[in-house]
Amino acid sequence: MTGAPDPVVHIVDDDEAVRAALAFLLGAEGFAVRAFDSGVAFLDGLETMQPGCLVTDVRMPGLGGLDLQRELLKRRIALPVIVMTGHGDVKLAVEAMKAGAVDFLEKPFAPEAMLEAVRGALARYSEAAREAGVAAAVKARLEALTARERDVLEGLLAGLPNKSIAYDLGISARTVEVYRAGLMTKMGAANLPDLLRMVLMVRPAGL
Repeated sequence: MTGAPDPVVHIVDDDEAVRAALAFLLGAEGFAVRAFDSGVAFLDGLETMQPGCLVTDVRMPGLGGLDLQRELLKRRIALPVIVMTGHGDVKLAVEAMKAGAVDFLEKPFAPEAMLEAVRGALARYSEAAREAGVAAAVKARLEALTARERDVLEGLLAGLPNKSIAYDLGISARTVEVYRAGLMTKMGAANLPDLLRMVLMVRPAGL
């Protein structure tokens, strides 16, 4: 989205050497990086957190990576998560994947493996941000429709032909055509299938 901040790779690991190595690796590739020494420190900074992705160790004192991920889900914070695991932690990594993590890497891992994982996570972030932007635009257009245009739209969503919509609303079929053309223009829809796809994108939130 235009004007959206650049994504940031958030590193959460209690091992200072690991944090420094990852920050150097990712920074050298041009990624913006923020590092935290604990899950609690990361959560404390949520108010100023920039979107992007999270790279976290699965085992840490206090709040581990899996617990951190669950806390993000609880707070409904959509942040792609990459989990780092040590030897014997694959079971925890699988749990993290089931909870929504996008990838996990076993230590020691090749630098390119981490870079590839981060690129994939940020691609997911970008796609989610794009979809959110499109949905917001569609919702704004829906809210700009007149009450009668909404009535006609409801009829179209129900699969009714113009004549049936006209009968239900007590207006002429020609008038329905006029309202239909108006709402198509306001929604920026090229045709009826295009209009329906747009509306169904935000339909769960209501019109």
